[in-house]
Amino acid sequence: MKKKVSIIGSGFSSLSASCYLAQAGYEVEIFEKNSTIGGRARQLKKDGFTFDIGPTWYWMPDVFERFFADFNTTPKEFYELIKLSPAYKVYFSKEESITIGDTLEKIYAAFEEIEEGSSKKLKKFIDKAKDNYDIAIKDLVYRPGVSPLELITPKTATKLNQFFSTIAKEVRKEFKNEKLIQVLEFPVLFLGAKPSDTPAFYSFMNFADFGLGTWHPKGGMYQVILGLEKLATSLGVKIRLNASAEKILVNDKEEATGIISEGKEYPADVVLSGADYHHTETLLDQKYRQYSEQYWDNKTFAPSSLLFYVAFDKKIKNVEHHTLFFDVDFKAHAKAIYDTAEWPEEPLFYASFPSKTDHNIAPEGKEAAIFLIPLAPGLKDEQSLRERYFEKIITRFEKITDQNISNYVIFKESFCVNDFVKEYNSYKGNAYGLANTLLQTAFLRPKLKSKKVKSLYFTGQLTVPGPGVPPALISGKLVAELIKKHNH
Repeated sequence: MKKKVSIIGSGFSSLSASCYLAQAGYEVEIFEKNSTIGGRARQLKKDGFTFDIGPTWYWMPDVFERFFADFNTTPKEFYELIKLSPAYKVYFSKEESITIGDTLEKIYAAFEEIEEGSSKKLKKFIDKAKDNYDIAIKDLVYRPGVSPLELITPKTATKLNQFFSTIAKEVRKEFKNEKLIQVLEFPVLFLGAKPSDTPAFYSFMNFADFGLGTWHPKGGMYQVILGLEKLATSLGVKIRLNASAEKILVNDKEEATGIISEGKEYPADVVLSGADYHHTETLLDQKYRQYSEQYWDNKTFAPSSLLFYVAFDKKIKNVEHHTLFFDVDFKAHAKAIYDTAEWPEEPLFYASFPSKTDHNIAPEGKEAAIFLIPLAPGLKDEQSLRERYFEKIITRFEKITDQNISNYVIFKESFCVNDFVKEYNSYKGNAYGLANTLLQTAFLRPKLKSKKVKSLYFTGQLTVPGPGVPPALISGKLVAELIKKHNH
C-alpha cells in the first residue's frame, strides 16, 4: 500500500513538496481553500488585463533550474523566461535616478556615475556576495534547520563574523553615498527585516540581484505555478479546490491521521501544511500546538503590503518594467514598519508594468500596473485609508515621471492586510512570512517537523529557509526529505 500524504494549501512550497513526495512513491492529495491554486501567487484577469496578485520578481533562476532538474526536466519545458533589460530603475527624485542594467558592467558604470570610485568598491562587495551566494544557495539553504551544527561547515567557519555584523554596517563601510546605500540595501527588504537587523551574510541577495539578474516568465509569475501544477499532476498528485482544511486529526498515539475538509474526513499517513504556520496550529487541539500566541506575538514578521492592480487606458512613460520610488525618507518608512507599526507618513513604493515586457498582459495601447507599499503587519485596514494612499503615491508618481495618469484609470483593485487574512489565513495579514533576522535564521525558525505530533509537517515562508519564491521551492524539497526519512 502506498503511504498517503494530505497537503494543506497549494502555494510554491506545497506544490514543490507534492512533486518530491509523488516522485518518491507517496499518494499525494492537495487541499486548497481558494478556487484557484498558487496560494499567494494567484492571478487577476479582467477585461483583457492580467495581474500577478502575489510575487512579481523572478530572481535566482538557478534555484528553479535545480528544482526542475530533480525531475529530469527544465523550466523552459513549462514556461518561457525573458531576462529584463534593464532589470529595474530607482527614482530618488524627479532629477535623480539609477538604472540597474542587465550586466555587472552596466551596473558598475551606473554606480560610477553617481559616485566616482564606487565601481571598484562595488566589484569587491559583489565578489564577497557571490562567495556567500555559493555557500548559502548551493549548500546551506538545502539543510533542514534541525540543528545549529548545519550552519558550521569549513566554508562558513570563515564567515562567522558576517552573522554578527549587519548588511547596513557592511554596506556603509564601503559606500558613503546615501543613494547607492539604498540600492544595496533594497534586496534585503525581500527578506523582511531592516538592513540594520539583517546579518551581513545575507549580502548574497545582492549577488542574486546584480549578478544573476531579474527575469520575467512570459504570461506572468503564475505561469510558474501552472508549470508546477503540470509537473505535479503528471507525477500523480491530486488537487482539490474550494477545499478548506478545518481540522487536523490526531489519534491517541499523538500521530496525525488525516484532516477534515468541508465537513468530511480524509484519512492520511502524513499531514503536511503549506498554509500559514500559526493558522495551521489552530487546526489542532491546544495540547498539540508547539508555539503559544505569545511566541508568535514576539516574532519579527516580514511586512504586509498595500497593493493596487490598475488598468490604464494609455501607455506609461519614463518607467521600466520594475520601478522603485525612493524619493522619501527610507529610515522613516522602515521605522513605521518595524518599530512603531503604524501607517507611514510618506511611503516608499514599488511599481511594476509587466505589459512593458509582455504584450499579452494588456490590450494594445494600454498598460497593466501593480503598485506596492510595504506596511507593518496587523495594521487597521480600511477602504478610506487605501484610497488615501493611492492618491499619495499617484501624485508623487505623476510629479516624478512627469505625466498625468490618474485620469486614465480604467479600473483598479486593491489588496491589503484584511485580504491577506481572509484569503490566506495569514498571521496579522503579513505578506512575506517571518523576517530573516539573526535570531530567526535557520534552526531558530519554526520547525518543519512538529515536535508534538508525529507525522505532522510544515513548509513555506514561516519555516526554513525563509521568505521568497526560491526559498519556498527549497522548503518543499527539505520537508519532503524529512518525510521520506521518518515515514518510509
